[in-house]
Formats: sequence, C-alpha cells, structure tokens
Amino acid sequence: MSHKLTSLIENVLATHSSLSFDPQQLSQFMLGTEGFTCFESKQRQVFAIITLTHSHEIKALLDLANHCATDEELAFSLYPISTGNNWGYGTSQPSGTAKNIILLDLGQLTEIKDFDNELGLVTIEPGVTQQQLCDYLQLHNHDYMVPVTGAGPDCSILANAIERGYGITPYTDHFSAVNSIQGYWANGTPYQSAVNELDGSDDKVVDKTFKWGLGPYLEGLFTQSNFGIVSQMTIRLAKKKADFTSFFIQMQDDALLEQAVPLIRQVLQDYEGIVGSINLMDQRRLLSMFAKNPKGNNSHQVMEDQDIEKLTKELQAPNWTIVGSIYGSVGVVKAVKKEINRIFKQLPCKRIYSNSLIIVVANKVIKYIPSLIINNVPPLSVAVEQLDSFNKGKEIMLGTPNKVALKLAYWRHPRAEEFNKNELSPGKDGCGLLWYAPLVTMKAKKMREFVNFVRETCPKYNIEPFITFTNLKHDCVDSTIPIVFDLSNPQAVADAHNCLKALVTEGLKKGFVPYRLNIDQQQWLLNKDTDFWQTVNQIKTSLDPHNILSQGRYNPH
Repeated sequence: MSHKLTSLIENVLATHSSLSFDPQQLSQFMLGTEGFTCFESKQRQVFAIITLTHSHEIKALLDLANHCATDEELAFSLYPISTGNNWGYGTSQPSGTAKNIILLDLGQLTEIKDFDNELGLVTIEPGVTQQQLCDYLQLHNHDYMVPVTGAGPDCSILANAIERGYGITPYTDHFSAVNSIQGYWANGTPYQSAVNELDGSDDKVVDKTFKWGLGPYLEGLFTQSNFGIVSQMTIRLAKKKADFTSFFIQMQDDALLEQAVPLIRQVLQDYEGIVGSINLMDQRRLLSMFAKNPKGNNSHQVMEDQDIEKLTKELQAPNWTIVGSIYGSVGVVKAVKKEINRIFKQLPCKRIYSNSLIIVVANKVIKYIPSLIINNVPPLSVAVEQLDSFNKGKEIMLGTPNKVALKLAYWRHPRAEEFNKNELSPGKDGCGLLWYAPLVTMKAKKMREFVNFVRETCPKYNIEPFITFTNLKHDCVDSTIPIVFDLSNPQAVADAHNCLKALVTEGLKKGFVPYRLNIDQQQWLLNKDTDFWQTVNQIKTSLDPHNILSQGRYNPH
C-alpha cells in the first residue's frame, strides 16, 4: 500500500480506529476451518485490516474507496466482517481472490443503541454478540430471549440475520425478526427506509415496528449479497413465557423415520407459535455430542458398524431423536405436552421432557456427588455429561447462548482433548469444518431419499455422515451436514472438499438445493449467465459501479 493511500485512509478514521499491516494480525484473520489455503489454486489474502470504532466511518471509507477506484496505484476493495466467526462458510476470509482487499473489521461496533422493553425491540450494531445481548438483558431484567444459534456466544447477531440464519427459539427465522435496517450502499449512499424518511417525530419508532416499510422492499438486498453494509439493525425479540419445557423423543428403529415425519409436521401445524422449530437427529450425530471418536481424533476413517453398536450400548443412543420446545402459560404448556404425548404414542418411542421429575431430581442429586467419584465411575461420568448437554440444550432453547454445539467441530481434531470446553473457538483452534446445508421437502419419502444419499456419499470420502434436520415450518426443512475433518492432513482436506462438491452437485439433481453457500462454492456453483444472477449483477453495477465491496460474495463473475 502506498504512503499516499495510507495517509488518505488514516485521515478518515476516528481517533481509536486503526489501520494495520501487521502480518501476525493479518494471519489471525485468515485462519479458518475450511482448508481453502490447502485446497484452492488461488489464494485468498488481505493486505491490511481496518478496525472501526464508529459506524459513521463506514461511509467515509466507502467514499474513499470509490474515489480511489480509477487510480491503479490507490485502488482497493473492502470486505466487511462482524465478529468473523462464520465457521464452515469462510470464517473471516474474503470471498474474492484479488490482491487489493482490505478487511473491514466491524467487531468493535458493539453499541446496543436502543431497547424498548415494552415492545421488545432492540437496535444493535454489527459487533454485538449473542453473549453481549444476553448480558444486557439479564443486567436490566428484561424478560426477552436472545436469538441464539449453535455457533455460540461470540458470534454476531446482526451478521447471522443478514446471512439468513436460524435457531430453535420461538422466532426461528432470524431475518424474519428484523424490522428495520440502516446502512450504506457500496456507492456510499446512506440507506434508511421510506417510513423512516417520512417520519417527522423525534423518536422515529414506527419504522422499527413494521418490517415491510413503504414501496419496494429494499432491505432484503442487504442479505446474502455484496450491495451494501449494515450499520445497525432493529430486531424483534421473543418474550420469555411463563412456562417452558423441551422434549426429546427417542426412536430405536431407523425405519420409523417415515412414520415420524408426518407427526412432526402435525405438531408444527397444530401448535405454531407454541412449539418452536423441531430438530431431528440421527444416531451418529447424537453420538458425536456425547462420545469420543472411537477411531481416534486424528483418524481419517468413519465409524464402522461395530463402533456404532458399542457406543450405542454404552450411551443408550437411539436411532433417531426428535428435539423441540414448548413455550406458553403453565396451562398451555401442560396441554400441549399432553397433546404431543398423544400424537407420538402412535410410535414405539421414549418421550423425555425437561420438566419431568426424573430430570429435576437428577440435576439436584448430581450437585452432591463429588467430582472425583464422577470421574472414576465411567457410567456415571457418561450420565453426567449427557445431563450437562441436555441442560445446555435447554439453555439455548430459552435464549441463553453457550458452546455445547461447538464440540462437534473437534471430532477429528488431533488435539481435541487439550481444549477447554468453555473456551472453544473452531477457527483459532485449527478445526476442520465445512457445511452442506440443503433444503429438503418435508415429505417422508424425500427425507428418506436424502438420508440414504448422505449415508452413501460421505463414507466414500472418509467423512462421517452426521445428519440433522431442522424443521423450520411444517413444509420446510433444512438439513445441516457437518463435514468434519483433520485440517492438518492434506488428504483429509481434499477429501472433505471433494465430499462437499459431490453432495452439492449430485444433490441438486435430486432437488436438494443449499440455502447457504461457503465463499468457495459461491465462485464455482453460481452461474453468472442465468437470468437470476444477471439481474443480481445489474443491481450490483448500479449500487457498486466500481466493484469495491465484498468482491465475489454471492455475485459470480
């Protein structure tokens, strides 16, 4: 970077913001779980990092980037990140492979700008994490839930919403809970809704209460795109209910999947708004939560039938587990629990509820057993770990973030046992993780076809076929297939990428279309010549004529 450009950038930054060329700092931001540096011929790199402390600097930098775009010596592009914890999809690495990329770190923009306790509306900046919002709500005794995800406490709420992420709390679809966005298009033009522009009041609250605004709906253009940067977002939080219970329905026979699907659909249709989304996990996925890898963490082999049988016997792991939650008044929760019992009595299954007497008593008893005894009695140790995971899963359903789901990323980490379970960070810790996240029609036959497809494909590449279905609505299912591998093993990295590519390309032929793509897939899978992406490029050209923002992000060339 020339001294002139350095000076220009520093002149537009606020006092505590920074521009860094430090190779060590740059390398930290380029750490990822995906193994792109090992697998791709083109290498992603950034040549500087700008860390902002004030949101108004976003416009100044966009204006500067556009001003410099026609000067070969000064031209640069910006790639904004929030917390940079987009594990499995790119982490904090840029989508493009140009040589003039400056990473724009928005992680220090952590202001909770406004909270309306009466309406449950919170306005946040890009760096606000799940844990920060949780702490804020607890500190001020606000009875609302954080829109948590399995990615954990250190992840940006705003970034997850604009990537169209989802969770298992009542407002499952996180972008659907976004009522208002403010930000900047790539050409530097500020954005606020037409409602906000027309509102002549002092507080301008009404825009925060109505998602769709007035005129064409433009806020969707900020999601899964490279058209602009969101500087603040107002989201609607779900209020904590008077009562709650989570349910775990366990089926020992794999063949019961076809019978379970219409029952799950019935629950979601009949108790919409009372029952949140429902997860359906297969046996291998469940074992990854409670068991150690029987092949060893540095193994490049999938579990064999005898491994599964042994672990199943030790952990009493069912073939399929249905996980959901009921929110409402005491009477409503009691009634819906009774109805769910009635519905699933049609199947040979075991039904466990978090408010069951056995769970309540177990939690009380465990507190009085010395840890020395627990650690030296394997069956007891396993039971305690299962109960702990059960309780942490309940916390997530109640909107309290934790790291229980991150353990999965360490399944094949050679040094998995060395990490403190409370300080897990897959990107920094060197985990190998990619995601296959296709939409699957919620019909039993189609879901079985998908299960067979994944179970046949993954082992060909030495990848464990962990399967989770998240039933977002009665007609919509997203399956998340974690491709977990040893990042330090070049062959394992190659196998992981080849497995993902096979799942995607063959899955498309069967109607399994990803709802979300990693930064590599965005380049090779999307066809710039189709009508859809030609329209996207027309919008991009209008809003970013110099292509200075997030080059290549959901924008094939």
